[in-house]
Amino acid sequence: MACRVALVRPIAAALVAAFGAALALPDRAPAQEADAMPAEVVRAEVLPGWQTPDGTRMAALRLTLAPGWKTYWRSPGDAGIPPAFDWAGSRNLAAVTFHWPAPDVFNDYGIRTIGYADQLVLPMELRPERPGAPIRIAGEMELGVCETVCIPAELTFAAVIEGAGAMDPAIRDALAARPMPAVDAGVEAVACTFTPIADGVRLDARIDMPRVGGAEVALVEAGDPGIWVSEPQVARSGGALHVRADLVPPPGVPLLLDRSDLRFTVLGSSRAVDIRGCE
Repeated sequence: MACRVALVRPIAAALVAAFGAALALPDRAPAQEADAMPAEVVRAEVLPGWQTPDGTRMAALRLTLAPGWKTYWRSPGDAGIPPAFDWAGSRNLAAVTFHWPAPDVFNDYGIRTIGYADQLVLPMELRPERPGAPIRIAGEMELGVCETVCIPAELTFAAVIEGAGAMDPAIRDALAARPMPAVDAGVEAVACTFTPIADGVRLDARIDMPRVGGAEVALVEAGDPGIWVSEPQVARSGGALHVRADLVPPPGVPLLLDRSDLRFTVLGSSRAVDIRGCE
């Protein structure tokens, strides 16, 4: 199973070589605007948002994709490219918390990936080191964008955010599209068992919860991005959702799991649910 993860990067590297000219990035754009990606496949824009009562700033990064293209969720599936951020050049920025909207499930050529088509408004809650002072964002994002092929790419973006700001409907709608907390969705219990396998462990989880509509999909995160998680198998039995997945650490690295770090996202036709931890 670990080999499947390792194969993603060589394939991506070959695509970079094939599309080298298209992946060349232009010089940095002005504040509030990010670099254009190959042939305008994706463009990023910082939405300044508003100051919260807690003293944080509820801003967002809006990614607009060309028709037919998509990008990935924070945990993209077997063949996806997980997004990564670097804030090293920022000033007056102590922490960034992302509020991911519920993703869509794509099945292309027999491979399932998790992400967004056309546009993603990703709310990001900025905590300043000095409340009330301007926040200077200088960010870099590594991401994957896909149509019939997937291309690893980078975006740079910059903005100066200051003042009280104002409520932005795009950010408000993205926040409303987040999976609902387990307690609000009627989740009663989550029980996990672990069985050793050759290169890791097999997780079997029983989630006592109401149906979320349609063909239910469960996503599993181990709490450590270095741990590979197989595509979960899902079965419904009355009021219980059964989820099975294999968890595999990198070669030579011991598998250390904390049950409280496990995270399940259950997607359905009527709603999505965010479930953290298990017994």
